[in-house]
Amino acid sequence: MATEQELHQGLYEAVVDMDEDRAAELARQVVAEGYDAYAAIEDGLSRGMDKVGELYEQEEYFIPELLLCSDAMYAGIDILKPHIVRQENSERHVVVIGVVEGDTHDIGKNLVKIMLESAGFEVIDLGRDIKPQAFLQAAKEYEAEIIALSTLMTTAMPAMKEVIDLLEEKQLRENYKVVIGGGPISPGFAKKIKADAYAVNAAEAARIAKELVGLEEKVRQTA
Repeated sequence: MATEQELHQGLYEAVVDMDEDRAAELARQVVAEGYDAYAAIEDGLSRGMDKVGELYEQEEYFIPELLLCSDAMYAGIDILKPHIVRQENSERHVVVIGVVEGDTHDIGKNLVKIMLESAGFEVIDLGRDIKPQAFLQAAKEYEAEIIALSTLMTTAMPAMKEVIDLLEEKQLRENYKVVIGGGPISPGFAKKIKADAYAVNAAEAARIAKELVGLEEKVRQTA
């Protein structure tokens, strides 16, 4: 019988090694042993994708490898997700999330969505290659508190600033907290474009979101 930590490490390695069957097998073990499904995603599969992102940035992995790694991650998530104990909040908290205009990579965004939903948020997923105006429209329509922006491409980073600039132009900036993340994003860039927070990974994005709506005591802001 494997320990919980051993299973997390195995899931991490399965993602990095592009081993879809192994990821599924280990995820089933997590469920069978009664271990925390959310922790397995956070400390195993998500951590593995973080490493894959590093390898991609270092040009050790390329698009084909990235896709195979994501297949392994989703193989594990599909098994674990039904067993996540959702945190129910008495209040309704809505997050609008999407990949900004100019980018069609949504692996990271999809993982953040899962973590947010598991943390009790109602998530409005706009998809990928989303125009700035669409974020504003959705945030208003669904009465969101947070707008979460993602990109894996340096060339799409200016689109994040466009969303914030548009909020300021429409005098709506005070209505929403803006959280940004993705491979090329840094705390410095978040501060530069006046985002409210930067999330280094999906689990951190969920924690930050809880802080921003008052579900956690401390708020980690870029300022």
